[in-house]
Formats: sequence, C-alpha cells, structure tokens
Amino acid sequence: MPGNSQRRGAIKKSGKGNPTAGSGGRRRKGLEGKGPTPRAEERPNHKVYKMKNAATKREAARPRRKTGDVAEWVAGRNSVLELLKATVPIHGLYVAEGTERDERMREIFKLAADQHVSLLEIGRVELDKLTGGAVHQGIAAKLNAYDYADPRDLLALAAERGEPALIVMLDGVTDPRNLGAVIRSASGFGAHGVVIPERRAAQITAAAWKTSAGAAARVPVARVTNLTRTLKELQEEGLMVIGLAADGDVELPSSQMLDGPVVVVIGSEGKGLSRLVGETCDELVSIPMSTGLESLNAGVAAGIALYAIARQRG
Repeated sequence: MPGNSQRRGAIKKSGKGNPTAGSGGRRRKGLEGKGPTPRAEERPNHKVYKMKNAATKREAARPRRKTGDVAEWVAGRNSVLELLKATVPIHGLYVAEGTERDERMREIFKLAADQHVSLLEIGRVELDKLTGGAVHQGIAAKLNAYDYADPRDLLALAAERGEPALIVMLDGVTDPRNLGAVIRSASGFGAHGVVIPERRAAQITAAAWKTSAGAAARVPVARVTNLTRTLKELQEEGLMVIGLAADGDVELPSSQMLDGPVVVVIGSEGKGLSRLVGETCDELVSIPMSTGLESLNAGVAAGIALYAIARQRG
C-alpha cells in the first residue's frame, strides 16, 4: 500500500540498524549543484594553472634593471666621430641605407674597423625610430648601459693593490662633463673609484665618457641609493670622511686625515654638500684660494683635492 512503511523492501536497514533515507532525505545537500566549473587557470591541479604559476615565479626571479639603465643612442656624424676618437665603448654603429660616404663617414668606418665595432645597415625610417627622430645624418651609435660597481668593489681594489683606500663621492653633481672630469682626476691621482647617487645626479653617459678621456674604462664607478647610509657603512669599514666646503673648519693641506683610508665628498657648485651628508663627514675642509671666488666646479675641486692627497701620501 502507498505510504505503508511496513511493506517488504520499503526501508533498507543498514548494518547498524539505522534506516537509510531516500534520495529526498538526508542526502539532498549532496545532490545540490556546486556552481559553474572554475576556469582552467583557477584550478590548482590543471596544467594551465601550473604553467601560469611557473611563469609568474620565473618573472619574479628575473633580475630587474634599475631605472635609467638603458642603452644610449648618439646620432650625427660629428658626435659619432668624437665617440670613436675618445675610444668610448660602442655596442654598434647603425648606418642608413643610401647614406653618402663623405670624408667623415670614411673616417668613422676606419676607426670602427680599428676598434672592432660592428656596422649594421638599416632603413632610414627604422633609424629614425631608433634615435627618436634625432637628426642622425645617416649614422648613429648605440652605447650599452654602463655596468656600475658596488662600493665594496672599490675597497677590494684598494686591498688588492695594498694601498689605503681613496674614494671620491659626488653629492648632487648633475653635469656629466663634471663627472667625467672627476673620473679623469681619480685615474690620474690613484683613487680607487668614484661613488655617485642613483637619482638627481649625473650618470655615465656619452658626455661623461668623452670628458673622462678613456678613464671611465679604468676607474670603477659605483652607484648607490643613499649617500649618507653608504658613508656610514664606509666609516664602519675604517675610512675617514672629509667633505669639501667653502666654510670648512680646516684647510685641505692641513688635514690629518689624508694619509689613511679616506672618502673625499664633493658637492655641487651651487648648493655644496647636502645637510645630512655634511653632518656625516668626520671633517669639513676648504681649499685655500687667494681671491674671493666662492666655489670651484666639481671637476676642478676633485683634481686639487686628489693632488693634495697624493702629495701628502708621497
């Protein structure tokens, strides 16, 4: 009879004696839908998800190039010729198809061959794009991004030479020609390297390369994010820090800190040393001058200071 639970087979007895509910009973929730199937990239056991996750990990592990570390393009026959004469490291020369070979171009090709610089002929429109629309006169040079050192590399170089460390640090120097002049003086007077800040300062560009007259290939340049922190780290390594300032307490030749490991900090011509850098220096020194000239540019100041140090060290 309908509804007669006493009839044979109406209710199945489990092993424990409990009745088993039918499909409309206790298992109703188990029969409810679980929603739409997730996309493949959202399912951890799916091949697409695993491939996407692996690509993300590879991207995170890839070393990042710091802002500004990009190749530099120098366009124009005179500019390229000056680079080659200054033996600036060039990745390659790009020549527009159909460019007239005048005397300057022939000299460029000769120097490029002597320095083993590769030549590539491309379309004029493509060269326009590569140089950002500059007046290239049919030729441009590509310079690789400069490979900056670490301040510890400079200390290692001094230890390798068995000399007390001599490091030049630039604070707020924005003219790349001044940077090149400082590097040239550092090379001439035996400094172990130059330190520059990463932002709001001159970097190693074609202009700095040319002004250094090739010294940028011999003197390591380190770049740091924070000058004050770097100075404190160098002080912990046993270096004394002297800063050049027009109102310095001691005249440079009279300083007693020039014989040992030392960092010479040079500020910009207009503002001088920044406040925190000046406060971190162990001593502020001035360059004695006979006239009322208030300041010297960084290149000249570095040359005078390094000469005085070299002379005192004998």
